[in-house]
Amino acid sequence: MAAKVIIRKLSNQSEFERLVEIQRVVWKHPDLDLTPVHQFCISAFMGGVVLGAFVDGELAGFVYSFPAIFKGKFCHHSHLLAVLPQFQGYGLGKRLKWTQRREVLKMGLDLITWTYDPLQTRNANLNFHTLGVICRNYLPDFYGETPALRLGPNIPTDRLLVEWPIKSARVQKKAEAKKEEQADLTFLPKALEGLSADDGSYRPGKPSLKLTAPVFLAETVRDVRTLQAKPELIAEWQTALRQLFNHYFKQGYAIIDFSFGEKCYYVLKKMPAGKA
Repeated sequence: MAAKVIIRKLSNQSEFERLVEIQRVVWKHPDLDLTPVHQFCISAFMGGVVLGAFVDGELAGFVYSFPAIFKGKFCHHSHLLAVLPQFQGYGLGKRLKWTQRREVLKMGLDLITWTYDPLQTRNANLNFHTLGVICRNYLPDFYGETPALRLGPNIPTDRLLVEWPIKSARVQKKAEAKKEEQADLTFLPKALEGLSADDGSYRPGKPSLKLTAPVFLAETVRDVRTLQAKPELIAEWQTALRQLFNHYFKQGYAIIDFSFGEKCYYVLKKMPAGKA
């Protein structure tokens, strides 16, 4: 029998205490880097969105956002999304995000933002391909000296700041989609490709910074977790993407999609400022 999944607002202290435990299990962060109970309490009371995903009555994951201002515009900033490992095959992440969208729309807002590490490809696929975010902002070492947020020793906490235009026709189409399609985009020009090295490693080539095509691809490592023993490789991929994104964002490009497969690519498109 299929599991019963319920997404609903959280509002009491015992539920917020459970959110702290979920953070501890999912990210294994020290207590200093966990969002505390009192933060959830005041956020839920003062216009934040704190939603829990329950599977057969057990709190299995949550999403948390708060009111914010981005480029002079009122919006929500989504700070946390977590699902316990044993429930990560239930599609809870995207269900939490779509419910978050509905709650923020009720407030009369049309934008949700959040940050994530560009080397986390499963997050990239959820963000761009499933939800329909766009990105034009790269934040180098955004969280600074926070070991819990680094991918490895001395790896900067670089982040992409994504924009989710929740009223746009593009996002509405994603919300109504019955099935996710992954089109073959490999015919597009590539500003970054991986190369197999003599030592068996897969390293980034030199980014091409002279493309003028309206749409092009930038390859990224498929699973950064496989590089945990090789932080120098993580640093190489991070440096290549940082250089590429910073350059093309200044040229008026935005990331508009992600292709997840045997090889993984960001899809960049020339996009006028303000267009979503």
